[in-house]
Amino acid sequence: MAEKGIRKWIVTITVIMASLLELIDTTIVNVSLPDIMGNLGATLDEVGWVVTAYAISNVVILPMSGWLGERFGRKNYFLFSIIVFTAASFFCGHATSLNELIIFRIIQGLAGGGLLSTAQAILLEAWPPEEIGMATALFGLGAVVGPTVGPTIGGYINDHFSWPWVFYVNIPVGALATFLVVTFIRHTPRSSRHKPVDWWGIALLAISVGCLQTVLEKGEREDWFASTFITVLSFVALVAGILFVWREMNVEEPVVDFRILRYSSFSLGMLTSFILGLGLYGSVFVFPILCQNILGFTAEQTGLLLLPGGLATIFMMPWVGTMLKNRVPAQFLATAGFFIFFLFCMQMVHYTTQVSGTNDFFWPLIIRGLGMSLLFVPITTLAVQELRGKDIGQGTGLNNMARQLGGSFGIALITTFLDRRIAFHRDRLVEHMNPYNNAFLDRYYLFVHGFQAKGYDATSASKMAYQAIDGQLMRQTALLSYADVFWIVGVFFLFMIPLLYLQKFNRGRGMMPAGAH
Repeated sequence: MAEKGIRKWIVTITVIMASLLELIDTTIVNVSLPDIMGNLGATLDEVGWVVTAYAISNVVILPMSGWLGERFGRKNYFLFSIIVFTAASFFCGHATSLNELIIFRIIQGLAGGGLLSTAQAILLEAWPPEEIGMATALFGLGAVVGPTVGPTIGGYINDHFSWPWVFYVNIPVGALATFLVVTFIRHTPRSSRHKPVDWWGIALLAISVGCLQTVLEKGEREDWFASTFITVLSFVALVAGILFVWREMNVEEPVVDFRILRYSSFSLGMLTSFILGLGLYGSVFVFPILCQNILGFTAEQTGLLLLPGGLATIFMMPWVGTMLKNRVPAQFLATAGFFIFFLFCMQMVHYTTQVSGTNDFFWPLIIRGLGMSLLFVPITTLAVQELRGKDIGQGTGLNNMARQLGGSFGIALITTFLDRRIAFHRDRLVEHMNPYNNAFLDRYYLFVHGFQAKGYDATSASKMAYQAIDGQLMRQTALLSYADVFWIVGVFFLFMIPLLYLQKFNRGRGMMPAGAH
């Protein structure tokens, strides 16, 4: 039943607050990994599991969240997820060993997956059908801004406090969200409370998605299929995935009801959400590395760079919701979003090593923020427009999983592509480092004379000059490779526009009839 008056807004604030817990945690920890390594005595490969464990458990639970909400009641499951997430955050901050931290990150990820999809389902039911576009826009504030401001918050905490506080910061927010859920969110019936549990389906889902996510997280570091570990996991993910789909299509009470794919808009919406995840998480992943490793910015500077774009998204989201309410087709808005994101990518292509400061990125990131606001809301609206009743919970879970997996695939593909392009550009640039190239000789002697002026002998000055040129070469190589990434992502987004027009046009009518609530 749709809420009215102030209660509707309290429910909205509550679910956005709760979903932000999960969404910020997808990126906030990344900037603290070096400190965690030093404090807990872990290697780079080992500490990577702090991020990987969270991502795997998060993606595993997402497609099950609709079923869990139906079985235990949406409010009960949502409340349980908030409490477990908050408690796990406390224990993550108190972890005294890496294994302990990873265990509580797994618990945190399982609870976080339930938070995200259940929050969206509750929000869709709290708003009247004719205002679903606005509800989606408000939910999008968290879904788009969360991963963007995560590095900002993480960078600030990392520079001014200690790494446990990236987890402790969740506790007061979780406590307030718990109070608001208990007080204002209505109970929903447990429609499948006495029905049998599809334990085989749950096991196959966990194995398939868990193995797939592990492959995506670790594939590049393990050199993909040159590694027996990655090959075996890929095979297990494929076989378990096929068995899972077969099981769910034939069991009476499936944990994931694939009959929801009969809605063509939802099926296509999952694909476009996957693509959105690729762009959203892929660009958030690439940009901080570019700034910190290539341009020499601090973690806090990099986080603050992303903040104006996040604010642009915040201001745009309600406007996008209003446009949808005023009968502007979601396809038109998403098309504009793809074009604007393409412009952002093209601006990033033209940067050189002469970037002088953070102000150079201000307008491109504002453009990115505008583009993401025009993408998330219409794409999500198109995906869920035909869902009704209990399909809402199943649909939001699967749609969020598609976006998360899109991000994982995007990061894996971008990482692999970067390594290949860095090798390519380095080989091309090294060809010009020879005594027959006047530009190289000019640069070489400039460095030699500079080091000799500082008191170094000729041999030392020559050796240091080669090292300095090699450093510049690596910087230029990396920048060219990142430019290639942005170019590919931008063009890829343009080619995805036709998918939007295969989905149902819905001008101003509610996505769900009133009885669906």
